[in-house]
Amino acid sequence: MFFHRAYIPFVEMSERARLTTVETVRENRSWLFTIRDQYGEKDEAILVPCEDGVEAWINRCTHESQRLDAGRGAAIRDGKIICPKHGSMFDSCSGYCDNGEAADTTLPTVEIDVDGDTVYLTDDAATFVHEGGIDDGDGNVDEDDDDDGPASTSHIGL
Repeated sequence: MFFHRAYIPFVEMSERARLTTVETVRENRSWLFTIRDQYGEKDEAILVPCEDGVEAWINRCTHESQRLDAGRGAAIRDGKIICPKHGSMFDSCSGYCDNGEAADTTLPTVEIDVDGDTVYLTDDAATFVHEGGIDDGDGNVDEDDDDDGPASTSHIGL
């Protein structure tokens, strides 16, 4: 007797990983965490407050991949995440930038779910690694900029 085995592709679904609370994100202005993408590479993401709760974005300006939160909290003013290098401002709820060097771009989203006050990572293309930035192996966050923060050419003062 011949049995035909059908090929069923294996699709790994992300488990719902607890990240933090909405209250913590609101108190700290942002919450930095490390994920592993679908290719196994580490990346950084940030949670930011928005009028409807919180949103999650990849932690890079769309202009020059500048980190929006280098471990000291993202600069946020009037519901906009401010790139510390050139001052482009991204709407914290939509991720859209309407000014500066990154105008007409949108931050890449990271899917989350809020249940009560708890924020969960639900993105099928990402796995939670740890709170904070990417670890360089010595317990320090990898940073291309110096300890004083990025050199800024922005016209916006913080």
